[in-house]
Amino acid sequence: MKAQPSLYVPHGGGPCFFMDWPGDPHLWDNMANMLRSIPERVPQAPKAILLISAHWEAPVFTFAGGAQPELEYDYYGFPPHTYELTYKAAGAPELAEKAAGLLRAAGIEANVDANAPWDHGVFIPLKVAYPNEDVPVLAMSLKQGLDPAEHVAAGKALQSLRDDNVLIIGSGLSYHNLRAFFAPSQSDMQASKAFDDWLNDAAAKPLDQRAEALDHWTTAPAARQVHPREEHLLPMMIVAGAGGDDAGAAFYKDAVFGKAVSAIGFGL
Repeated sequence: MKAQPSLYVPHGGGPCFFMDWPGDPHLWDNMANMLRSIPERVPQAPKAILLISAHWEAPVFTFAGGAQPELEYDYYGFPPHTYELTYKAAGAPELAEKAAGLLRAAGIEANVDANAPWDHGVFIPLKVAYPNEDVPVLAMSLKQGLDPAEHVAAGKALQSLRDDNVLIIGSGLSYHNLRAFFAPSQSDMQASKAFDDWLNDAAAKPLDQRAEALDHWTTAPAARQVHPREEHLLPMMIVAGAGGDDAGAAFYKDAVFGKAVSAIGFGL
């Protein structure tokens, strides 16, 4: 059995894949097709999915340890039916304890919260990628403070899960300036391309150089123009750490509202 990859994927905008998007009903089609392609890209059906959500921050790295977490519809102003979406994959309590143990063994504080729900950064992309709801899911938080080196270190500590047939997915968005996202500014389009190129170059570096580059991501071209706040980038840090010696490479590149976005895989 081959090791599973670790993947950094964009999860779209709210429940975008499950509604008629105003103005352009096909805006999210390419991203949805990328998510649907994940089961075909991985070496075999995963035993479980560890998903790091950009929408969950906790004082320490925390795992949703419930057997069947509830859904948190943490998006606003969308059609009523999008608040009735379901995702009934099983949780992964035993994996939660194991993952927390790996972090603690590496000297990283970790917690398991049996009552933590799945936010839309968890259930929306998985509802597209694994619609049969037949793979157990373990959601993982970011750590408050959003220190990139801490998140890379957490990923390194979790890398061995890949050998246990656990698919690691970081759910975020490589461009996340919402104020500029919907505006057709040439400056913002160019900024998104410059940062996306840098991110892909950083991912392809050997692990130590990759970690160094990601630790100093704010020095990248247009970094704060693309990520005024970095919570949607931080899942990439965990994924990159978990990538180990595998070089990262984009398996999806697109432009949404003219802004460059990528999905990056390690070990695909």
